[in-house]
Amino acid sequence: MTIDRFDDESALSAALATYVLEQIVVRPSLVLGLPTGRTPLGLYRELRERSRGDRIDWSRVRTFNLDEFAGLPSAHPASYRAYMQAELFDHVSIDPANIGFLDGNAVDRTEECRRYEDAITAAGGIDLQILGIGANGHIGFNEPASGLRAHTHVAELERETREANADRFGGQWRNVPECALSMGMATILNATEIVLIATGAEKAEAVRGMVEGLITTRLPASLLQVHPRVTVMVDRDAWSS
Repeated sequence: MTIDRFDDESALSAALATYVLEQIVVRPSLVLGLPTGRTPLGLYRELRERSRGDRIDWSRVRTFNLDEFAGLPSAHPASYRAYMQAELFDHVSIDPANIGFLDGNAVDRTEECRRYEDAITAAGGIDLQILGIGANGHIGFNEPASGLRAHTHVAELERETREANADRFGGQWRNVPECALSMGMATILNATEIVLIATGAEKAEAVRGMVEGLITTRLPASLLQVHPRVTVMVDRDAWSS
């Protein structure tokens, strides 16, 4: 596990955007795993600005997002699909057919999770998986628990996680869905390369536990210690003691 430290979120986002775009240039058919939430907003800003005017060819890139809220159609303004369209997909030359996304409004959620796993497998697996980390150590919507689901599944969300997402739901955490569809830990760990980004002092304890603590399902991000190629990118606050 490699730790890259940056003065602030802007420097971190710029460095990661450079790396992602370099990978696309070297491998135009890159399969990219993507996160949502507040942390990657700077990354997406950098990616869309640097790709403007078709300066970067995204047409063969394939993407798979980590998660989606259960019960929300893709057009719902609080859905993660709507987030990704606004923050990245509408601004780059990606083929819509190459965007992999969980359907939070699927009637059969279990079958939808199976479909998603099959789609990732059919794409040859994820080459570069970008992750954020929750203050409680969750990645995707893999919440702290006595055991974790290996593959894409329906996850019950902790109150802390719902509170962290309240801004997408009128500031009311009770309006955040109680469940979400999420890649599982094995799905994430099967990626060839993983980059985790963390910004802000509220993430510092989780980052310390992930890097220095025991591997435990009570801190899902700690399982990244077993992966052979992980880079953790942190700003000054997220690495504070």
